[in-house]
Amino acid sequence: MPSNSKRNKLSRGIKHAPNHKPQLGFVRIISGKHRGRKLTVRDAQGLRPTTDRIKETLFNWLIGDVAGKRVLDMFAGSGSLGFEALSRHADNVTFFELDPKTTDLLRENAKQLKENEYVHILQGDALQLANKLTRPVDLVFIDPPFNMGLLDKSVEALLASKNLNPAAKLYLEFESDLSFNPPKELKIIKEKASKTLRALLLEYQASDI
Repeated sequence: MPSNSKRNKLSRGIKHAPNHKPQLGFVRIISGKHRGRKLTVRDAQGLRPTTDRIKETLFNWLIGDVAGKRVLDMFAGSGSLGFEALSRHADNVTFFELDPKTTDLLRENAKQLKENEYVHILQGDALQLANKLTRPVDLVFIDPPFNMGLLDKSVEALLASKNLNPAAKLYLEFESDLSFNPPKELKIIKEKASKTLRALLLEYQASDI
């Protein structure tokens, strides 16, 4: 059972909406066709939605690399990044989410935004689901729960799946004290760090072999 301080850290970024049960909150879409819309989320262990400030930085990095792209939100949680991409005219988004109740909320949020046609939600282990993509993707968000050793494994599973298009972009968000050395196929093109987290944008360089 996590301590209260740990739970507060994990749930940072969730704003609690009035007239909702304590375990529910919301995150906000910051730009695009759904700008200002609120997504209902669960205040669950390991759920750590990307803050508006980091999200704004990320999508500034991605100007020109979202509209018309096929997107994967590998540890969806609130779906904040994937739905933000849809708001900015991504072609479609696939969400991977382990928790069944959180998966149900993702479906409900897609319905509320009237984006069902452009959303594919798979419930299960992201490391195993990487092989279940039906078409390669252009943009991937990898924001796993902290302190669970999932970052390197996620990148390895994605590369092994062969489901990245040439020059695909990968966004990684992880704890600042974690050492990460990208595989040779990935080139760091943007980077930001704070006391608590590190954010990287990488580009996939497909082998000619």
